[in-house]
Order: sequence, then structure tokens, then C-alpha cells
Amino acid sequence: MKPSLHTPLSDAEIDAWIDGQVPPTDQAALQERLNHDARARERIAQGLALRDRLRALHRDALDEPVPTALLAAAQGAQAASARALRWQRWGGMAAGVVVAFGAGWMGRSHWPLPTEQQAATTANGLPGFARDAVLAHVVYSPEKRHPVEVGASEQEHLVQWLSRRTGKALKVPDLGRQGYQLVGGRLLPGAAGARALFMFQNADGVRLTLYLGALAGPGAAPAGDNQPSREDTAFRFTQDGPVPAFYWVDQGFGYALSGPLSQRELMALATTVYQQL
Repeated sequence: MKPSLHTPLSDAEIDAWIDGQVPPTDQAALQERLNHDARARERIAQGLALRDRLRALHRDALDEPVPTALLAAAQGAQAASARALRWQRWGGMAAGVVVAFGAGWMGRSHWPLPTEQQAATTANGLPGFARDAVLAHVVYSPEKRHPVEVGASEQEHLVQWLSRRTGKALKVPDLGRQGYQLVGGRLLPGAAGARALFMFQNADGVRLTLYLGALAGPGAAPAGDNQPSREDTAFRFTQDGPVPAFYWVDQGFGYALSGPLSQRELMALATTVYQQL
């Protein structure tokens, strides 16, 4: 049924307007409905303001040419390193559980789920968000054709989209000096809200994933009532899951960097990410 002039805009229509993705044939009708929808106008104004701030934040990176290494990766890496190949066998497991993971309940029958507070420690000592980060790496890093939803060529849109969904102005760390280029990113579910995943790859085909998201939703305790301690914010290393990871908490936001690297290599990369974020 065709929407009337007084039908409120949907979330998808609001996002399309902010991203400039409304088809020319629909713009006039959508503008008429927008004139009668104060809530949508306010959300669009907020989204456009966030977009402008993000553009200013990433202006230098947006003006740079696409790295040669990334172009080569887009055409397909010739050979992954021995450690990356070791994790390819997890691809079969990933294919079997990706639907359940996408629903936000991956691991219920294999690993115990965390409590509603995502920072709580599970039975094996791995905090919930870090465990989810490791699983996300195992599920998506072996993918050849669809490792991400939005590629690095659309980095500006990717950051705007994930920033809106996670409620935080995000920034993609630059790991070029460490030999890793951005592949892209995707949106993932979390018990406390949306989570973001950024994927990086080096010339040998080794992939890293940076997983981040809020540890407490809008209805959680207010700031100061349940903030992480100084100990919580420190880097922690885990290899309890199928791939090693460094994770930390900063002002109610969880971060986890996962990849098939040694503790020393992963620590150096995690330090670089932390300094840039």
C-alpha cells in the first residue's frame, strides 16, 4: 500500500535519506512526508551532523589513494601464511553456526552464554564480549567472497553506518605501517545493542578483526554506577578460544582484537589500535 503524506518515515527511509540513497523518483514524495514528520526531521539532522563530524575526522584518509596492497587483496591473495591456513579448518564450523550467531545466540549449545552484563566473566574466564569477538573472527575471516558487508572502498559510509548503529563516533585505526589494510566491516548483534566489526588483512592474507560495542544498553545503570575499574581497562590476553585475542574496556565500550598471531605480535597491534582510538 502506498504511504500517505502523513505516514511516518521508517528507519530504513531515514537512513537512506542521510546516506543520499533515496532514488530520484521517490525524493519528492519522501520530502512531502518528511514535512509532516518532526521526529524524522530531528533524526535526519542528527545523522547529517554526525556524518559531517566523521568526514572531518577522516578527511586525510578519504583523500588518500587506495593502497596497492588493498587492491591486490581485493583481487585475491595468492597464498595465506601457515598460521592463517591453520585457521581455515574453522570455516566448516563457521558455516554450520553462522545463522545462529547472526541471531545473537551463537554458542548456546557449545559455550555457556554470558549473563546480561556483557563484561561478566564466563565459566572459562573469557568475558562475553571477547568471546563473541573470537567467534566473529572464526565465522567471517575465512570467507573469500563475503568477509564483510561494506568494503574499504566505501569506508566513509561504513563508519557513518556503524557509528549510528553503535551510538558512538567510530574511527578506523590505520595499521598500514604494520602491514595491514582495511578490508571492510559489518554490523553484528549483541546482548547490549549493536556491535561493529572491522577486518584487516596483510599481503600474506593474514586477517585481523577489531570487534567493538557498548557493554551496557540504554536501560542499564547510569554512568558511575557500573563503570569498569582501572584493572578492567588494562589489556588482557586470551587464547581460550579458537584464536588468540587482546581485549580491553574503555568508558563502557568493549574492544577486542583477534587474529592468528603470537601474543607479542597481537599486543603490538592492540597497542597501536588503542592509541588511535
